[in-house]
Amino acid sequence: MVAIKTLVTNRKAYRDYHIQDKLEAGIVLTGTEIKSIRAGRISLGDAYVRPEGGELWLLNAHIARYEAGSYLSHEPTRTRKLLVHRKQIEFLASKVHEKGLTLVPLRLYIKDDRAKVEIALAKGKRQYDKREAIARREAKIELGRALKKKA
Repeated sequence: MVAIKTLVTNRKAYRDYHIQDKLEAGIVLTGTEIKSIRAGRISLGDAYVRPEGGELWLLNAHIARYEAGSYLSHEPTRTRKLLVHRKQIEFLASKVHEKGLTLVPLRLYIKDDRAKVEIALAKGKRQYDKREAIARREAKIELGRALKKKA
């Protein structure tokens, strides 16, 4: 059995994008970064993935400095390499370039003592899509309240 512990979820991605294909990727980290991740000190709010030079790179993911680390600790928002098969990289890069899609990280988790990031091909939502989603969610809440009140 595979033990998976989700550490952080990018809720902003689900709000701002229509999620299409999901993919698991490994992430290249330094020693102080993995210790900080295990402590849960990470944010994916402004993070995105960019294909560049036949590789995938995670940008703007904020991993806080490890407090017990020395002065040689890592840079919190440095660019990190993602580990994905070459054919998957080529597929994702072609989708990003031809269809105007983007790659966003959805969640970061620990799987069998290794840090993994779930990335997705996504298309940006328009303002009216966001309003529609909010209206649908509020209607669902109101319906739940009405049913609860009746019972």
